Amino acid sequence: MSTTILLIRHGDNDYVGHTLVSWMPGVHLNESGRAQAARLAERLATVPIRAIYSSPLERTRETAEPLALRLGLDIRLCDALGEFRFGAWTGSKIADLESDPLWQRFNRNRSITRAPGGDLMPEVQARMAEVLEGMRSEHPDSVVAAVSHGDAIRGILMQYLGISADLIERLEVGTASVSVVALHDWGPQVLRINDAGELP
Repeated sequence: MSTTILLIRHGDNDYVGHTLVSWMPGVHLNESGRAQAARLAERLATVPIRAIYSSPLERTRETAEPLALRLGLDIRLCDALGEFRFGAWTGSKIADLESDPLWQRFNRNRSITRAPGGDLMPEVQARMAEVLEGMRSEHPDSVVAAVSHGDAIRGILMQYLGISADLIERLEVGTASVSVVALHDWGPQVLRINDAGELP
């Protein structure tokens, strides 16, 4: 039994790259992000996707909506696909955190440094692995789309690749990109990372 999962990062919004929005409500796709979501639906229109799951946050739901409409599928909301919880850093500009020793340590040693009042990366990896394994059980020998967030996707990819989460900054997962993993009986296989082009 093997299930192929398309790990899709949400589209662009006005905070990407400079502000940690984490689970802040009211963060919607901007014009560029809506265009990305529309192109994503076109790209994936011929892929035999059986189910679409999404983080409950607005930007992921809005990314999933054109694809769901195109394929005639419902969107299944799933908290476990949600963004890394940055705790007290939520809403902070990244530039303002650069002088914070904890922020520096967090980015050097992500595997053992907890965001203040927030997540530890191995916890995020564990919840992602659990929910994706649940998709494998529910959708055997199928293709499933899971719309999530940058750090959550990078974390599970690094776990599947056997790479330390301390090296997470070396892996890019861009907005509206698709990373593809196959979950086999013998374990996970990473097929594609950060793909923003045409899928076969």
